Amino acid sequence: MSLTLPAGVQITAPIKPEWEFILSPAALELVARLHRAFEPRRQELLKARLERQARIDAGEMPDFLPETQQIRAGDWKVAPLPKALENRRVEITGPVEAKMIINAFNSGADSYMADFEDSNSPKWENQVQGQVNLYQAIRRELSFTNETGKVYQLNDKIATLQIRPRGWHLDEKHVLVDGQRVSGGIFDFALAFFHNAKEQVARGAGPFYYLPKMESHLEARLWNDIFVMAQDHIGLPQGTIKATVLVETILATFEMEEILYELRQHSAGLNAGRWDYIFSCIKKFKNNKDFCLAQRSAITMEVPFMRAYALALVQACHKRGAPAMGGMSALIPIKNDPVANEKALAGIRHDKTRDANDGFDGGWVAHPGLVSIAAEEFQKVLGDKPNQWEKQVEGKFGPKDWLNFQPEQPITEAGLRNNINVGIHYLGSWLAGNGCVPIHNLMEDAATAEISRSQVWQWVVSPKGVLDDGRKVTAGMVRSLIPEELAKVKATVSAQGEDTATYDQAAGIFETMSLAPEFPEFLTLPLYEAME
Repeated sequence: MSLTLPAGVQITAPIKPEWEFILSPAALELVARLHRAFEPRRQELLKARLERQARIDAGEMPDFLPETQQIRAGDWKVAPLPKALENRRVEITGPVEAKMIINAFNSGADSYMADFEDSNSPKWENQVQGQVNLYQAIRRELSFTNETGKVYQLNDKIATLQIRPRGWHLDEKHVLVDGQRVSGGIFDFALAFFHNAKEQVARGAGPFYYLPKMESHLEARLWNDIFVMAQDHIGLPQGTIKATVLVETILATFEMEEILYELRQHSAGLNAGRWDYIFSCIKKFKNNKDFCLAQRSAITMEVPFMRAYALALVQACHKRGAPAMGGMSALIPIKNDPVANEKALAGIRHDKTRDANDGFDGGWVAHPGLVSIAAEEFQKVLGDKPNQWEKQVEGKFGPKDWLNFQPEQPITEAGLRNNINVGIHYLGSWLAGNGCVPIHNLMEDAATAEISRSQVWQWVVSPKGVLDDGRKVTAGMVRSLIPEELAKVKATVSAQGEDTATYDQAAGIFETMSLAPEFPEFLTLPLYEAME
C-alpha cells in the first residue's frame, strides 16, 4: 500500500487499505504542521522534567511557584462549558477496540473516555485502527461481530465521548516529519480532531479530550497553543475544544490553578488520576532516604496525602468554575463468587460515596457493570442537579499535606509477590497488544504496572524497605520470587485459553526495570521500543 504523503512525512509501518482515509494527506498535513510548530517546545519541556528531577534528587522539595502567585490570587474563571459536559456523574474508560468502544458507549455512563494511552497497548495497528473505530462510532456506523456470531451495535442513547491522546513523553515511532519522530499525543489528537471535530460539533457533543501525565502549567500551555492552531487550521471557533487534565503527578498538584488558567478557554476541569499519582510520588522521591511507601493495597484515597490532594483538586476546580472529576475505582464485578463480588461492589460504593460527599462532580469506573452503582451514590448527593460546581471546599492545602507520605508499613511478602505478579502479567499482556487487563479482580493498566515495579525498586533501595517479618527486601529476594510468580501468571493465562509466548520476555523486562541501578523513568518507553 503506498499512500500519498505530504512533503517531509514518512510512515515506516504497514498500511492497510482500510486505513488510507484516516492517514489522508490533509490529516497528516495537520500532524506535520503541529509537529513543526511545537516539537522543539515539547523537547524543551521533557528536558525541564529531567532538570527538575535532578534538583529533587539533590534535596529540593516542591512548593508553590512564586512567579505564578498572581494567578492563584487572581479573580478569574474558566470559560463556560457546553451542555454536553454539565453531567459527568459516571465516566467509563477503556481502550479503542471496536467491542470495547460499543460496550462503553452503551454502558449507561454519562461520559466515555476513549483511551489511546494507559489502557491501550500502543501497537501501530491499535493506534490507527482505534482512529478508524472512533470515526465510525461518532457517525453511528460502528458494529462488531464476535467469533460466535454475536453482533454489537450502538444504542440510540450513548455516552458523551472524550478522547485521551498519549502523554508528552511518548513518541509515535512509525511516523516521521523531516526525519524526526512525531509526538504520540500530537499524532493521536491531530487525527481524531481533523476527522471528527466538525462532525462532533454538528452532533452536539465535542470535540472533548483528556490530557495525561502533565507535570507543569507550561506543559498545559503547550496543549493550549496546539488547540488554538488546530482550531484555526480547520476553521472552528476558539474555545470549541474542551479538555480535562488528569492530575496524576505530584508536581502538577502544586500548579492546579495555573493549569486551569493556561487552558481556561478550553478547560473542562481536572481529574484525580490516583494510580499514576502514587507512581509519580515514588518516582520523584525515589532517592530520598526518608521516603518509603507501604504496599499498594494500603495506599487508599483515605491516607492523608491522597485525601489532601483530592480535596485540593475539588477546591481548585470549583473556585474557578470547572468540573472536578474523581479517579478510577479499579474494582470489577467477580463472576461465580457472590461473596467476593459483594465485597467488590461495596468497595465501589464506598469510593463513589466519598467522592460525591467531598464535592466531586463525577467519578470513573472501569467496567459497564459498575455504572449503576456509581450513579446511585452520586444521585444520593446531587439529587436532580447535574453537578455540584457551586460546592466550595474550605481550608488551605500545601506542601505539608501533599508531602506527608504515610503509611510506610505494611510491606509484606504477599504484597511484594503481588507487585511482581501484577507487573509480569500486565507486561506480558501489553507486549501481546492488550493494554487493559483484569488481574486478581482489578482492572489494571499501565499505571498499576508502574506502581508495581517502582515499589519493588524502592523497597530494594530504601533502608525502610523491610518486610513485616523483619527481612530486608533485596535484589536477591526479588530474583528468587520472579520465577515463582511467572509460573503462576502463565498458569492463569493458560487457564484462560490465552498464549503465554510474551510472558518470559515480560518477566525479564520486569526484573531489569525493577532492579536497575538507575530508576528508569517510564516502563512504557523501553517496552515501546521492543514492540513492533
